[in-house]
Amino acid sequence: MAERETWATRVGFVLAAVGSAVGLGNIWRFPFQVGENGGAAFLVVYLVFVGVVGLSVLLAELVVGRSARQSPVEAFAELAQGVWEHLGWLFVATAFILLSYYTVVAGWIARYAVEGMRSGYPSSVEAADAQFAAAATGVDAVVFHGMFMAATVVVVGLGLRCGVELAAKVTLPVLVVLLVALAVYVSDMSGAETAYSYYLSPDFGEVAANWKEILPAAAGQAFFTLSLGMGVMITYASYIEKDEKIVRDGAAIVALDSFIAVLVGLIVFPILFTAGMPPAEPGHGAVFVSLASAFGSVPMGGGLGTVFFATVVLAALLSTVGLMEVVVSHILDYEGVERTVAAGGVGLTLFVVGIPAASSLVVVDFYDLFVNRVLLVVGALLLSVYVGWRLSNEAAGVVSRGTGGFDGFGRLWLWTLRVPVILVLVVVLGFGVADYVGLVQDIAETFVSP
Repeated sequence: MAERETWATRVGFVLAAVGSAVGLGNIWRFPFQVGENGGAAFLVVYLVFVGVVGLSVLLAELVVGRSARQSPVEAFAELAQGVWEHLGWLFVATAFILLSYYTVVAGWIARYAVEGMRSGYPSSVEAADAQFAAAATGVDAVVFHGMFMAATVVVVGLGLRCGVELAAKVTLPVLVVLLVALAVYVSDMSGAETAYSYYLSPDFGEVAANWKEILPAAAGQAFFTLSLGMGVMITYASYIEKDEKIVRDGAAIVALDSFIAVLVGLIVFPILFTAGMPPAEPGHGAVFVSLASAFGSVPMGGGLGTVFFATVVLAALLSTVGLMEVVVSHILDYEGVERTVAAGGVGLTLFVVGIPAASSLVVVDFYDLFVNRVLLVVGALLLSVYVGWRLSNEAAGVVSRGTGGFDGFGRLWLWTLRVPVILVLVVVLGFGVADYVGLVQDIAETFVSP
């Protein structure tokens, strides 16, 4: 096996990790999750999940990756015994399934950016709905899916430092600058004050009344937005030099990711409220329909929408690069083939597997709920059990060294992972499975009903 690549700088690692985490999770998925689940009430629960459960699981992934310095499959094969040796396959499978439809959604966004430059956005919901229907399925959706997959293959094929790290160093600062500029611009819109109240003034009665819906949604969003349960952080941590302080890096990743998530809400909701669009409209397509019609209804909406969707394209590319790196890293570790060959083969396979998602929104819903409510939570739960109870002493030592020698933090983190995190994940998984079963039943009834 060839000598393992490493990050050129610590900043490069943090930016790549944040870039992978931000992606569509923060900019596409986050607004409609907030809208569906009570606005500020969801935001509070989400931030608690990110700060406690998310950071704990993130550190567990960083521990595994840095300790083994191999891809998820090979890392667990080296560190674990018995059935735990095979846990890495779950992360690779999750990344594979997620990426197969992720580039489809990213293709929608790329098309919307092009539409903004070419013809602008319709002001009526009906016309925006027709625009989304044309973009989401069919030949054009397959073409944009393929184009985005090809861009991902190019970046990953260029290598860790010249591809993945360089893309993050260039793209993420640009993305943040664009988001801040958009947030400042929309703050003067007529609906901004109402939007801020909806987004930043929580009604805790809403949490108490709807916790069964808010809890699993917030947990799934936290795992999705931090790239947890899909092997990205394990893979990226495997390229860290041994002397890096992972607690500092983990905290930086969580802080930057959360900042960008909150910032996106400060952009999306003022636009929706100014245009009179409902923020609680459910479904993945609702974000495109509502935002497109909102951009079509506000001053300079065409240019504003183009910049917004172009920003999302940049974020999505960093995420698809991280997901593909999980699969490619395993092939490099196990097969020893050239990186360009591995990236090309994975990209071609994923393009073919993703065609059904580019042909039907039902497939996207089916994949997305399964990944976010089941696979990510199962991965986080099993990882927490393994690291917390089987790799415990070594893991606590790695985390303590990552704080500069503060042993107490390592033990505190370990017991947080062992008890409250695992209990919360079990509850969340139960609700998530119930939601997924409900979706499957709804789909089945749709096909069998006359």
